[in-house]
Amino acid sequence: MIKKDVLARLGKTDPTGLWIDPLLDENQIGDLTIDLRLGYDFLVSIVTRRPYIGIARDDERFRAISSYFQPTRRELGERFILYPDQVVLATTLEYIALPGDCYADILTRSSYNRLGIAVNTMVQPGFRGCFSIELFNHGNNPIELVVGAKMFQMRLTQLPESITYGGLERKYFGNVRPTPSRAADDEDLQRLRSISDNHRE
Repeated sequence: MIKKDVLARLGKTDPTGLWIDPLLDENQIGDLTIDLRLGYDFLVSIVTRRPYIGIARDDERFRAISSYFQPTRRELGERFILYPDQVVLATTLEYIALPGDCYADILTRSSYNRLGIAVNTMVQPGFRGCFSIELFNHGNNPIELVVGAKMFQMRLTQLPESITYGGLERKYFGNVRPTPSRAADDEDLQRLRSISDNHRE
């Protein structure tokens, strides 16, 4: 979606509307993408005595995935250091409501790609919330990040017709803070366990 189409939808509250708040700088809206800023809250992966992060709830050794992350917060303009080979969950500063007929690709801005931080995720039409961002430092050196800096870019793609987003039934709908993986809530894991048990009989 190009800039004139984005501006035509911005601030509308109907299903075709696009909501971005706060929009600190109108220059965030480029010809092909919209720049997004790094948010306040972080979940930092921590090393534990466990040999791995388990996702099967029926395992007696299962431990909540959130226990493998430590929350921390920075204010606007403060720095956060991302270390090599570290996984950190963050969000965009902006709360975004996508139209029902557009999905968003979230990418790292090229200046951060060149430092070794690569983000590539897709957000479904109709999503509401702050976009979850999984940060990983692929480089050899720690990288300073600044809360509120334009780190990401959103590329909108229009579909031929609107679809209904799952709303509250979706795992991460409406989140405004980083949320750990909910892989353990996947019903497919139970089906796979049942298939495995049947094969053993």
